[in-house]
Amino acid sequence: MTRRSAAAVKDAVPEPPRNCPLCPRLVQYRAENARQNPDWFNGAAPSFGDANARLLVVGLAPGRTGANRTGRPFTGDWAGDLLYPTLAKYGFSTGTFDPDGNDDLALEEAMITNAVRCVPPQNKPIGEEMTNCRPFLAARMAALPRLEVMIALGRVAHENVLKALGERVAAHPFAHGAEHALPGPNGAVTMIDSYHCSRYNTNTGRLTEGMFHEVFERAREMLGR
Repeated sequence: MTRRSAAAVKDAVPEPPRNCPLCPRLVQYRAENARQNPDWFNGAAPSFGDANARLLVVGLAPGRTGANRTGRPFTGDWAGDLLYPTLAKYGFSTGTFDPDGNDDLALEEAMITNAVRCVPPQNKPIGEEMTNCRPFLAARMAALPRLEVMIALGRVAHENVLKALGERVAAHPFAHGAEHALPGPNGAVTMIDSYHCSRYNTNTGRLTEGMFHEVFERAREMLGR
C-alpha cells in the first residue's frame, strides 16, 4: 500500500454516512429517487456481513431497485438472486434469503461491499465518484483483521480494489477466475476475479451459474472447509 493510500485509510471510516455528500451527481440522483419513492432506503448502502470476515465480496455499486431500495447490498435485484444462494451453497451464510430483505439471513466469515456506495444513474459511476468513495473501500478492507480472500465482481470492482491497495492495475489484468496475490492492509490476500453476476451477463451466457460457483468453490478451498 502506498503512503498516500495508507494515510487515506488512517483518516477514513469503513462506512460512509447514509446521506454522504461527497458526490454531487449521486446526491442529486438520491434526492430524485427519494422524491419518487420516499419509502426506499435512498442512501449510501452499508456493507453487510461478518465483522470477522475472511472473505470480502466486492461489487460495483447499488442498483436503483436493489440496495438503493432495500439498504442491503445485492438485495432486491437479479444479481443477489444468484449471489446469496451461492454464498449459502459454500457455507458462507445461514438463515433464509428474501429479495426484499425481510429475512433472517446472516453471513458467516464473509462480507459484501461495493466500490461505490450510492446508486449511480444508469448503473455507471464516473471516475471522480469512484475516487471519492475509494477511501471507504480501503478502510473497509483494513477493518477486517482476518481478511484472506476477496472476490471482485467485475472489472470495475477489480480495479478499485487494486487502487485502494496502491497496486498498479496494469500489473494485475482482469480475467474471470484469475487469482492475484496482493499485499492486504493486514497481511497478504488473494483476489479472485469473476464476471459480475448481472442479469445481462447471465442472460448472454458470458457468466453461467457453474462459472460463478467455481469462483466461490475456489475461495472456499483457499479458506478451508
